[in-house]
Amino acid sequence: MSKRILHVVTNVSRYKNVDEPTGLWLGELTHAYDEFEKQGYVQDIVSPNGGKTPIEPKSLVPLVADKSVKDREKDQAFITLLANTFKPSDINWEDYDVIYYTGGHG
Repeated sequence: MSKRILHVVTNVSRYKNVDEPTGLWLGELTHAYDEFEKQGYVQDIVSPNGGKTPIEPKSLVPLVADKSVKDREKDQAFITLLANTFKPSDINWEDYDVIYYTGGHG
């Protein structure tokens, strides 16, 4: 059986009481994803509603976005994963060795 990680991300794209965009703090996912990938884990991404996870724009600014973020931002396969996350009902939680909750403001 392969080692499997499930990353949990947000679907929230705007703050509730402030008209500003928000979402996944991309580095919170990319740093973990990169490390787990090096260790040979199969990785999936789930969000409360499935589908697209928005990216917190502040996580992409040059002073914050490091090499991991910039590399993944250009990685079309990775961006496709973020655009097509699983819904919780799609997941058999027992199939995973680790569940990783990413950070962000969403």
